[in-house]
Amino acid sequence: MPKLITTHTRIADLGKPRIIVIGGGFGGLEVVKGLKGFKAQTVLFDKYNHHCFQPLLYQVATSGLESSSIVFPFRKRFGPQKDFYFRLGEVNRITPEENCIETSIGSIKYDYLVIASGATTNFHGMKDVEENSLPMKTIIDSIKLRNLIIRNFETALLTDDPELMNSLMDFVIVGGGPTGVELAGALSELKNHVFPKDYPELELSHMDIHLVEANARVLNGMSEKASKKALEYLQEMGVKVHLNCVVKSYDGHEVIFNTGEKLITRTMIWAAGVKGQLIQGIAAESLGRGARFKTDVYNRVKGYENIFAIGDVALMEGDADYPNGHPQMAQPAIQQGRLVAKNLKRIITKKELIPFRYKDLGSMATIGRNRAVADLGAFKFQGFFAWLVWMFIHLVSIIGFKNKFFVLASWLMSYFSYDKSNRLIIARPKDGVQ
Repeated sequence: MPKLITTHTRIADLGKPRIIVIGGGFGGLEVVKGLKGFKAQTVLFDKYNHHCFQPLLYQVATSGLESSSIVFPFRKRFGPQKDFYFRLGEVNRITPEENCIETSIGSIKYDYLVIASGATTNFHGMKDVEENSLPMKTIIDSIKLRNLIIRNFETALLTDDPELMNSLMDFVIVGGGPTGVELAGALSELKNHVFPKDYPELELSHMDIHLVEANARVLNGMSEKASKKALEYLQEMGVKVHLNCVVKSYDGHEVIFNTGEKLITRTMIWAAGVKGQLIQGIAAESLGRGARFKTDVYNRVKGYENIFAIGDVALMEGDADYPNGHPQMAQPAIQQGRLVAKNLKRIITKKELIPFRYKDLGSMATIGRNRAVADLGAFKFQGFFAWLVWMFIHLVSIIGFKNKFFVLASWLMSYFSYDKSNRLIIARPKDGVQ
């Protein structure tokens, strides 16, 4: 087969302002949506050809949803949008002095650049943990985790070694934020309702689920009431919660904590923090803590007039309520993306810019069937109603009617039958996939 050599991105100069958006996450999508109908050329670059609804990755990993239910192709979403271009490629470098980006498919110039590259997993410099644990940031990560969970149980059936069997059935989740808490709850439901039917030959009481949190409570970003209730739910479901506990090393078999305690497991899932996904070329003085670009209140990167950063990769200065930057969650990215789109139009039409003010819409987490916690402004509630609200908000946020339908259908089937029908191992280790 002849080798494909790409020398340019094949995007014509239309004589209109060219706005390039790097990253099709929550923030990047809002920028592109906000520019619809405006007389500018909008170009979206992403290393994947789809948007992924990250809040439900854990449900793909635990067999609750099909992977296709939470991803949506960019071309299908924005195909009818005039003067929109999508290019599948990775942006390697920004050259601000030339208003140019270098990508894996060639170079292209911009008039305005929006960096919405998101975040990547932060392993805090622990190479052994990075090499041996599993993150939860992409749809690929969730499929790998699902493969590993099910393969572990298939392997456990074949061994007579009790220690090996237990290590295959034990799971350590590091990070007591929403991802860790929701994943622990989903694994507990597999243990209590699904795996006993699939693996009657195994003693499921030997399956242990450990949730490790460095702080004094889980869901540290939510209210004390939500945190206590979430801990109560987790313990009711049989999850072993380790608070004020920090992982020091993991070699793929043994986890060692700062307390000296050790756990034997073949599966450690890392949900203990993120850092900005930086792109080379921006001056060092524009970089802030957590590998994020410093921005002003208009999301302009410090030192640049036509480069913006939004979402997880942005560290906004000037907001007294958030001196350490806004939370690296979907809502700040969405709100910043919407405002940047408005401000780009205002710049081009020579109008005054609007400063960003974050509106905290609250936080939620679900810990399994009928169990959730919600902090929505002054309203703080838990239990069945919180669970219904959590489902509704997530369902309406998913892109595409078909995806919404399949997610709702999967949830209804699971609710009435406790069945998780997507218990599939997609690939084998010798295929190069976990």
